[in-house]
Amino acid sequence: MPKLHIVVGSTRPGRLALPIAQWTAKAAEQHGGFDVELVDLAEAALPLLDEPAHPRTGQYAHEHTRAWSATVDEADAFVFVTPEYNYGPPAALLNAISYLHREWLYKPAAFVSYGGVAAGLRSVQVLKQILTTLKVMPIPEAVAIPFVFQLMQDGRFQPTPPLEAAATDMFDELLCWTDPLQILRKSAAEAPPRGPVAP
Repeated sequence: MPKLHIVVGSTRPGRLALPIAQWTAKAAEQHGGFDVELVDLAEAALPLLDEPAHPRTGQYAHEHTRAWSATVDEADAFVFVTPEYNYGPPAALLNAISYLHREWLYKPAAFVSYGGVAAGLRSVQVLKQILTTLKVMPIPEAVAIPFVFQLMQDGRFQPTPPLEAAATDMFDELLCWTDPLQILRKSAAEAPPRGPVAP
């Protein structure tokens, strides 16, 4: 069964990302197509990118990077749970993505975003541009949660039926991409290394 990581994209105190990610993980388990793990960036505790070598080298000087590398490497697919800060994603999420390179390649990703009237969608648009540079395949099916505070009750996220249906559609499509991209990753890993580009 493919491994799905639900990434809690905010580390901010009082964040709504955690209860929303917990609901997302539960919905993924009920879907039944994935082995689901909740990955909390607050627990990863990555400092601002502090590796001396470029991520492409895979030469990590710090234990926190090696631990993060192992976490991302074991996943076959991702769901990023993200708010929108100033029309973009949280700095902690951008930092976590930038730490690595090979570990992201040829994996599908979906998004659960939340906010006010815009439902965090501008954050997702920024993330898609960054992730495609790392050869991550963002799927269009998503869960976008507007006016999120209206759906919070005693610290728990209370989804509406349309949001639950959107989650099911998202997991269905994410699963469609997961197996083919596993094959692509294996093929890419077995291919001979590419030489320098001719001038």
